Order: sequence, then C-alpha cells, then structure tokens
Amino acid sequence: MAKKAAAKSEPLFVKSKVREFIKGKGCNTSSGVLDGDALNSIIMGMLDKAVKRAQANNRKTVKARDL
Repeated sequence: MAKKAAAKSEPLFVKSKVREFIKGKGCNTSSGVLDGDALNSIIMGMLDKAVKRAQANNRKTVKARDL
C-alpha cells in the first residue's frame, strides 16, 4: 500500500532539469520518464535507504555519505 501512496506523490525532481540533462547527453526524453512513477520511485528508494543508514548510525541528519 505504501508504494501506491508514493506513486501518487509529487515528483521529487525538476522535470526541466532532467530533460536538460538528458538532452545534454545527446538523447531525447520520453514523457514516460518525466510523467511516470519510475524515476520518482527510484529517488524515493534511494532517500529511504539513506534515512535508514543515518538512523542506524544514530543520526537524524542524512549526509551525502548515506547515499
């Protein structure tokens, strides 16, 4: 159930910046990349892991090394 709730959340990324980054690599961006849930789910998964790592180290601050 948590994954369904996460899928309906606001994107945690700036669409124009993602499109610009991909275009800078010489590729086009499908609308499914920006409007779908895949990229947001990946980002949320990475952040969840980082939070768990910080908590496991008795910290409330997520640091770059947790990523």
